[in-house]
Parts: sequence; structure tokens; C-alpha cells
Amino acid sequence: MTSLTTFFLSRIIGKKVHDQSGKVIGIVKDLLIDNNSSAAKNIPGRPIVTGLKLKTRKEVKQYSFEHFEVTKIDRKIKVKCIQLVDINPDILQNSLSLVDVILDKQIVDLNGRKLVRVNDVRLVSVSEGTYTIAVDVGLEGLLRRIGIVKPIRGFLNLFNLVIPAKFILWDDVEAIDYSNLNIKLSKSYSKLHTLHPSDLADIIEDLGRKSRTELFSSLDEEKAADVLEELETHAQIHIIESLSVEKVADVFEKMPANEVADILDELEEEKAEMLLNEMEAESSQEVRELLEYSDKSVGGWMTTEVLSFNENKTVEEVIREFRDKKPEAAEMYNLFVTDNQEELIATFSLRDLIISQPENTIKDFMKTDPIFLYDDQDIDEIAEIVSKYNLLAVPVVDHNQKLQGMVVVDDIVEDLIDKRKTKKR
Repeated sequence: MTSLTTFFLSRIIGKKVHDQSGKVIGIVKDLLIDNNSSAAKNIPGRPIVTGLKLKTRKEVKQYSFEHFEVTKIDRKIKVKCIQLVDINPDILQNSLSLVDVILDKQIVDLNGRKLVRVNDVRLVSVSEGTYTIAVDVGLEGLLRRIGIVKPIRGFLNLFNLVIPAKFILWDDVEAIDYSNLNIKLSKSYSKLHTLHPSDLADIIEDLGRKSRTELFSSLDEEKAADVLEELETHAQIHIIESLSVEKVADVFEKMPANEVADILDELEEEKAEMLLNEMEAESSQEVRELLEYSDKSVGGWMTTEVLSFNENKTVEEVIREFRDKKPEAAEMYNLFVTDNQEELIATFSLRDLIISQPENTIKDFMKTDPIFLYDDQDIDEIAEIVSKYNLLAVPVVDHNQKLQGMVVVDDIVEDLIDKRKTKKR
């Protein structure tokens, strides 16, 4: 074997395999890789080829790749077998089939944060073994597969043009479709979990129904809650209908009550009631209260996830509470002061808090006579208040001045964007 041989999967599939005497012993049908393996030092993070699926006159069988050699002579791929040895069952269990699982399948380009289709796979053989280094998602890979890349390339050369090529390094790839395979991968989707929930939601929306559910089910409850919030309504409904009531209820409990209420509004009443009954009593009650509001009222838009404090709390105590609760960023857009009857009496900002001395109380810097909205006001009045007073969040009270929640400007902007998208369609 030469010190380094690069080749494409499409060029080795269908190739005849010769033994040491030159006799043809079969045809290459597939290559298997160990996606959990540690690669050689000079090729870090690339999965090693562990097996070869060989078709003989009698059968199709998987063998250890240890005893195969891939060489390139005069630009032609040659495959030689020194000895046929069955692949170890433990290795086979953790192996991926490049043809069945990767080729022509949807994968995630982690760097581009989008779904792409694999047209070919690039591999390299070195002294330590053979490794998968990249996937080809460009036009060149597709033309290579159908056997017309050379004539097309020759024609384009006449005009000083080249065929667009696009490769994604294996480190930036996450395979999606593991369906109908008798394998279990311990690291399935692990790379996807590092993506922002919004990017992950876009990817899930582009997947087929089965893969969409499988990927969402692999997320932990916190991540699943963040992603579910970002999904379009049709995708939310499909996910909810595909999962058990128990699973969905667990995810709902990690979401803001107003987001859950918005989703339940789109479901059949019977299904919504089942989910509410499955949720913890406190979470369920918050959602039920929001569902009583009209979609045209401020209460229908507010979130009940707010931070309120007594005016006698010190700066140090408030910051300690932040550390314990670890609130979302939106909860800190506007901070509220309530009395013992939970009536809104003032507001303060995170800036007010940070620049004050630790021993100062909220009373020292809070702003009395706060701007607020009533929970039964018309939603058209939200934009006017936000714009006039340049607020990121507006407190919402009932007619007894008791704090009910707040309307966040992010939700208003998101709704305007959604409406604009709908108009364009």
C-alpha cells in the first residue's frame, strides 16, 4: 500500500476484490466505519473503516477491513484482500454503513447549521488504516456518481469554468437518519446538541416526519423545551402528536407558561386537557389562567415568568437570588417591586442594581409610578407603550394593581416577523 491514498466511496463500490494470487473473490458493496473510534494521531477525529461488505457468488457478508488494501494505480482504484476474516460482532454493533446510512442521506452541516444531502464520501488510506475524512455535498459529487464528471469537466475547461465542489469535513457533520438499522450509537446526535435552539429548530422543520420525531426525542427536556418554542406551529403540533403525553408534559413544564398556552390553543380541546392534567399542578394552573385570556388582550400575550422583590431587599440579597434562580435573560429586562399584597409599586433595571452598593436597598433606587398595562387591555396598546417609553418589557396588572406578568418586546417583534413571513407566502 502507498503511504497515502485518497479515494471516493462511489469509486470503490462495485469494484472487484482480488486475493493475493490475483483471483477475483467478490465485489465491494459497502464500507463500515466506527463512528465512536479514536483515529490516528495525524488524522484526529476521523472515523476509521472497520469493515467491508463483500458480495460473493454465494452470499453478501461483512469482513474485517484489517486485511484489505486499497491502492490507486494510474488513477484507478484497486482492492486487494490478504485474508477473509469475519468482523468482530462488538465492532459491527457500533459500526455505520456508509452506503446505507450516509450516502444519499440528509445530514447536518454543523458549520453551516443546515441540512444537506450527501452525494459522495471521501476517504484516505494511510499506514495506520483507512479513514473517512469528508462528505461531498456538491455538484461534482453527484456527477461523479452517475459517471459523467470527466466529460463535463473537459467541456467546461474549454470555457475556463470548473464544476462547483463542496466538501464538509467529518468533524462538521452529524448524520440524521438512523431509522431501520439494527445498531445503537451511544453518540447519536451528540454534536447537534451544541447548536443554538433556533438553528436546531430550522433543521428539525426540514426533516421528514419520522426523523423529526426521532431527533427531538433525543434531546434532554431543557433543550427540547427551548427548541419547541422556536418551531413553527405545524412542526410543534406534529411533534406533540408523535410523542407520549408524559414526554410532552415534561417538556411543557420546562417552558414559559405563555408559550405553552400558545401551543395548546392550536390543539384539540381533548388533547390539550390531557396534557394539562399530566403536568404538575402549579405549572398547569399557570397555563390554565393564561388560556382564559382572549388572544386580543394583553393577558393573552404576557409571560408569567417575572422577577419581583420587596423594596427592603438589599442589592446583595437580590444578586444572590439571581444566582440561585438562574433566570432567563428576558426575565431581567425589567424588574418589579411589589408589596405584601403583591401589588405593583415600582420597577428597577439591572443597571440600577449593578451600579449600586451591595448594602443599598431596592428602595434607594427604584422608580415609583411605573408604566404598566392592564391584563384586559387591547393588544394594540402594547406597541404604543413600548415605543413611547422605550421599554423592553412592560408589567401587566389586574384592576387591583396585583402583578400578573409582563409583556416582552421580543414577543411583539417575533409576531411582526411571523406576520410578514405569512404575507410573503
